[in-house]
Amino acid sequence: MAERYAKLGELIVGTDSHTPHSGALGCVAFGVGTTDIANAFVTGAVRIVMPECIKVELVGERRPGVTAKDIVLHLLALPQIRAGAGVGRVFEFAGEGIAALSIDERATLTNMTAELGGFTGIVAPDTETVRFIKERRGENFAIENWMRSDEGATYAAEITVNVAILSPMLARPGDPGNGLAMWTLTEPVNVHIAYGGSCTAGKRDDFDCYHEVLSWAAERGLRVADGVQLFLQFGTIDVRQYCEEKGYLDAFIAVGAQLLQPACGACANCGPGSSEAADQVVISAINRNFPGR
Repeated sequence: MAERYAKLGELIVGTDSHTPHSGALGCVAFGVGTTDIANAFVTGAVRIVMPECIKVELVGERRPGVTAKDIVLHLLALPQIRAGAGVGRVFEFAGEGIAALSIDERATLTNMTAELGGFTGIVAPDTETVRFIKERRGENFAIENWMRSDEGATYAAEITVNVAILSPMLARPGDPGNGLAMWTLTEPVNVHIAYGGSCTAGKRDDFDCYHEVLSWAAERGLRVADGVQLFLQFGTIDVRQYCEEKGYLDAFIAVGAQLLQPACGACANCGPGSSEAADQVVISAINRNFPGR
């Protein structure tokens, strides 16, 4: 949707909890049930209750290696979010920290408002939004004044995140809210499965990161360790084509990665990449780590 269809200021509904992905383009995008979708097909309308908004202001400059996923894991670990402050609300992401993020990275934030308990996530369109649509689709769009919040708008809550002090994070088993900074790990963790993909982490920017690491390994003759499986699953056909054109596949194959075609896959426990036994340890780039997911 974000690559080919979503446009600034549109309302988008889908039968998936991660429909808010397209909020990165300034859309109000949210998931609904199958009955609501069927009604929308017939009537052209969808009924909602106007939600309250939470403003998330990102300030500071990110350090190398810190991504939008780390920002979300930080938010998920906040006491007010864990207590349910975000349930049913719109998360509006703003600030200098947002301006520095690509659309793919912004989509990670809006996508994971599902894990934050929110109704949707949204980023006001800017020059980066216009550039993205022009690059991906060859279409020109003008930003209009109504495509942003009013000055002095009222919010149910406001959260400020200084991204300059964040470090790469992980979520311990059971819940994406079980976040901890990577530097707090004091002992090695034996990994059985590594998985990169899903709607959250199968975008072009994500595969740029995967290639940055795995090409370094391939150049040094390194391969995935015995007893470990590495899966990389493209988010869309366009992402796979992008990787082919950039020459990424050679490095992925050289290190022993198993490449998977676009699908929900391990995120919904309907494909390779999820654990099959309780004693298997998985390090994964997906959006949720609930039991069975």
